[in-house]
Amino acid sequence: MTVESDDALVGVGPWVGEWPSDDRLDPDLLEQGDRRNVVDRYRYWRLEAIVDDLDQRRHPFHVAIENFGHDFNIGSVVRTANAFLAEEVHIVGRRRWNRRGAMVTDRYQHVRHHEDAAGLAAWAAEHDLPLIGIDNLPGAVPLETADLPRSCILMFGQEGDGLTPMAWESCSAVLSIAQFGSTRSINVGAAAAIAMHAWVRRHVYGQVT
Repeated sequence: MTVESDDALVGVGPWVGEWPSDDRLDPDLLEQGDRRNVVDRYRYWRLEAIVDDLDQRRHPFHVAIENFGHDFNIGSVVRTANAFLAEEVHIVGRRRWNRRGAMVTDRYQHVRHHEDAAGLAAWAAEHDLPLIGIDNLPGAVPLETADLPRSCILMFGQEGDGLTPMAWESCSAVLSIAQFGSTRSINVGAAAAIAMHAWVRRHVYGQVT
């Protein structure tokens, strides 16, 4: 059995009673409690065991984001990709990225680096994955009416500048998110969340629009 956590704390305290014989569980967490930001099914599990379990269930879409500045939104994109169980996140450009917004979810999410958009495009072609840009560029198709491919890479530019010309040219399609206010664009972390949720609605729940 487990002990209910203190209302002021996240997670659960030390295991009470006879320890379970499950090699997925971490002895240190059983002894000290598990205060990580994980769903209840993963309480006391080892990090590697959680990743192994996630790998059995990952969705076949990927997320890519260009990284040419120290954009704090990249961490948010990684965190959202983990929440929607993306296959991988691709960082394009600078190898170092701001992990603060990821809230350590990058430990559970596969992250791959590419030097530039051409490198990502080559990798995508090798794995037969269309690059789908998400940006409000001229000629973009509304995300709300588009039929997102099941296996694909959703690609985002960095905050402010959007997709670079090289990335734009690499995409087989560019989709825009409907906006009704005065601002030209929305935050890239928010845009990524909207696009990933659109994929989930289409391919997990079967809702085309």
